Amino acid sequence: MTIRVATYNLHGLRDSVPALARVIAAARADVVCVQEAPRFVRWRARRAALAAASGLTVATPGRAGGLAVLAGRRVRVLHAAAHPLRAFLGLERRALAVAVVQAEGARLAVGSFHLDLNGPARMHHAAEAMELIEGVAARYDAAIVLGGDVNERPHQPAWRYLAGRLTDCYAAAPKGDGLTFPAARPSGRIDGVFAARGTPVASCGGVDAPIADLAGASDHLPVVAELRVGH
Repeated sequence: MTIRVATYNLHGLRDSVPALARVIAAARADVVCVQEAPRFVRWRARRAALAAASGLTVATPGRAGGLAVLAGRRVRVLHAAAHPLRAFLGLERRALAVAVVQAEGARLAVGSFHLDLNGPARMHHAAEAMELIEGVAARYDAAIVLGGDVNERPHQPAWRYLAGRLTDCYAAAPKGDGLTFPAARPSGRIDGVFAARGTPVASCGGVDAPIADLAGASDHLPVVAELRVGH
């Protein structure tokens, strides 16, 4: 079967929320890794409302790092948690949101991450997130999928580290130009979906939505990967 896993930086819902909901719905994803989700005033209600407007539910608890994993109707959530990552003095706290989902017998341990603008912290957190997701995946006999805002390009160290441990889905089965930032005039690929080695990737790229919605919803563009899992 094919499972669609997306990643999307929501820009704190500072742009058009109706456009954002339309773009997420257009992704037709079974699981969505989100970054910069609301984490202050009415954060639970705002996250839940956006998920509901997009045909999804919020799977992961807490607000650590502004992260969440949203789940669609085709998957069952077996486990969900938020893991704070190492704190660096003067830098924003980072985290990993994880949901283990099952669909027709196939299990995925899906993690949402948002790496720092600081290079050494970014590299440390990439390795820390990898270790955490490996532990969760082993406990549930699940295949790993990581989705997030890497805050660097594919030739840089943290991205190369992740692509060395997992499959960079866009590089494996590209659809479109792959550019994700800035949304209005994208010039770089800084958001990605990474899947366990050996997981067949049918396609990976952007979302088929109106340009006005894509530019008006967030400062990032979403990425969605189609993965073949199970039998």
